[in-house]
Amino acid sequence: MGPDQLVFFWLILSSLSICALIFGIRYINNKENMAMIEKGLDPKLKLERRPAPFRNLKWGLLLVGSGIGLFIAYLMDNFFLYSVRIHAAHGFGNDDANVPIYFALIAIGGGIGLIMSYKIERKQLPDNQVL
Repeated sequence: MGPDQLVFFWLILSSLSICALIFGIRYINNKENMAMIEKGLDPKLKLERRPAPFRNLKWGLLLVGSGIGLFIAYLMDNFFLYSVRIHAAHGFGNDDANVPIYFALIAIGGGIGLIMSYKIERKQLPDNQVL
């Protein structure tokens, strides 16, 4: 199969995929609207945004947690794991030996921030209101 045949194959495959995606989205929206009508709800109200009073708190705690995780990773890289980096710089390994620590601690810090946000929201909302 030559490159000119692959181009036509790719065009046909991508066109079919886009059509299937559009059909699937419309089908699912129709099913959702029908389910809302069966329950006695107005499907047009779905388009309005519901209030999210804790959105800023969630984003703030996520970013603060990620920042703290990044700072802790920096401290660990420069003070606790300094010998690993120096050992790697002398040709005994790769120079980026401590890079995974940054990604791991950013994710851990962001996760802790989201858990704190969940606990604060849970404490503030009444028991009968579902998150």
